[in-house]
Amino acid sequence: MIGDCETAALVSKEGSIDWLCWPTFSSAACFAALLGTRDHGFWKIAPKGKVKAIRRKYVGHTLIVETTFETREGEVCLIDFMPPREKHSHVVRMVRGIRGRVAMQMDLAIRFDYGRTTPWVTGTDDGIRAIAGMDMITLRTKAKLRGEGMTTRSDFTVRKGQTMTFTLTGSSSLEKAPPELSVEKAYAETERFWTKWSKRNAYTGPYVEAVERSLITLKAMTYKPSGGIVAAVTTSLPEKIGGPRNWDYRYCWLRDTAFTLLILMQANYMEEAVEWRKWLLRAIAGAPDQVQTIYGICGERQLVEWEADWLPGYEGSRPVRIGNAAVDQFQLDVFGEVSSALSRIPQAEDEIRVSASSMQASLTDHLCKMWEYPDEGIWETRGGAQHFTHSKVMAWVALDRAIRHHEQFDGKGDVKRWRKNREMLHREICRKGFDKKLNSFVQSYGSKQLDASCLRIGLVGFLPMDDPRIIGTVEAIEKRLMKNGFVERYDTKKSKDGLPGTEGAFLACSFWLVTNLWLIGRKEDAKAMFERLLALRNDVGLLSEEYDPIGRRMVGNFPQALSHIALIHSAFAMSGLWTPMGNAKAEAGRRRKT
Repeated sequence: MIGDCETAALVSKEGSIDWLCWPTFSSAACFAALLGTRDHGFWKIAPKGKVKAIRRKYVGHTLIVETTFETREGEVCLIDFMPPREKHSHVVRMVRGIRGRVAMQMDLAIRFDYGRTTPWVTGTDDGIRAIAGMDMITLRTKAKLRGEGMTTRSDFTVRKGQTMTFTLTGSSSLEKAPPELSVEKAYAETERFWTKWSKRNAYTGPYVEAVERSLITLKAMTYKPSGGIVAAVTTSLPEKIGGPRNWDYRYCWLRDTAFTLLILMQANYMEEAVEWRKWLLRAIAGAPDQVQTIYGICGERQLVEWEADWLPGYEGSRPVRIGNAAVDQFQLDVFGEVSSALSRIPQAEDEIRVSASSMQASLTDHLCKMWEYPDEGIWETRGGAQHFTHSKVMAWVALDRAIRHHEQFDGKGDVKRWRKNREMLHREICRKGFDKKLNSFVQSYGSKQLDASCLRIGLVGFLPMDDPRIIGTVEAIEKRLMKNGFVERYDTKKSKDGLPGTEGAFLACSFWLVTNLWLIGRKEDAKAMFERLLALRNDVGLLSEEYDPIGRRMVGNFPQALSHIALIHSAFAMSGLWTPMGNAKAEAGRRRKT
């Protein structure tokens, strides 16, 4: 992944950009070959002859990626990056000769509207211009170009010490062509931007490289103008190859962004935390009963789900969905995530803190009326609302954190009512959400099914990590939901989620198990599992949503924020830099064995 904190592109090992949405993360793609074929848009630069070896890496502490191609004739390095955006967004590609003399080929097929629209392409003095409706893309290069089969092509040769550059710029066709970009200056600014940002990282524990790369990835998935954070930069990468569980993740889930915020704060990125708070205040402004699970990157509420039926999907995985119908679901757990995040946001200007406190009070009052109702849960199932145990626990978290926040800042709210509801909810969860025969918390009230989301019960401080019910839940999930060494979210064959087919192992769940194992004292097991999960990252340290242990490949949207969040969280726990928030109510609950 390369990006400019407003959108991102995915570059393949073969030097092809197969996914890019312009001008933002959730805009229509102009390169959509990832979900189709070359006819749906791509931009490839690679040697013409046989390639003997390919090596990739990010440059230092940046989002600049280098792909080195080794051929019989020599060696070249393809450098890809997107400079921090000013007025326009650019993708810069530099081909640098390292050894010998290598013949190269560039192929560019711009297809707007997710591969559906072929633009009108005209030549310019220094490249080409492609226009369709309001969209315009400009390519500038000194390489000689030609049109061939609705594709722009260039054949060129680089020798040791030579560099050929290509700059692609997105803009509006209603404006003049953007000015030429200084490639050398853009490279220096991009390197400086990411290096400076990375230096703020306060993490000092083990696995520093993996933590830093994950933090950079999360930063790159932040929409700078608003502070919103997307769950992934892709849509419809399948949870199982050929299956229908394909979703659009280019939006801001309150749950994921709250998780991200807490991780960034832990690593000393307070500026991002404050910007996220501002995004949240804008996004959920209004009546608390209008709070959504998902918003657009600027807080948009309408995210209509539809299918791009002209795209065959990744390796034939259909449908390709744009938008996400989960926006209309009621997911009780988001109140807990948001409340937990708001209660820890660093103090800034008083008027924002007061606004956040007022919002938290309003949400908590509303929650007191809503926690008794069933919801669709953290996994956004489409099989009907249930009384999910994790959702109820997170409702308890919302009440608990609101009470703590009130006590610290003397904020607004009916605290007496909140305390009463917190106590009632804790007793109910322990009574209805725990199965004594299984010795585990279960997916929903009265259910016999396990759910990996219950691994979060101890992590949020609902019960101490040494409580027998927490240890029993960890052991039960390890025994019953571990398949081929990975934790599944739940058993899709036994749980009614309203969806056909199966899925891969959700990587965040496995990292949650790592954190639990460490905190209950099984440190060697936790370390071994963590290192096995780290080995799943691709060659530049990125993780997708899920992993297919049979096919030995990553599946699901990519890169996935929640996977990287869970990775960082595990590292912080294993380094001793994070422990669950303890609470008197949990201790009392443990003693009473409710």
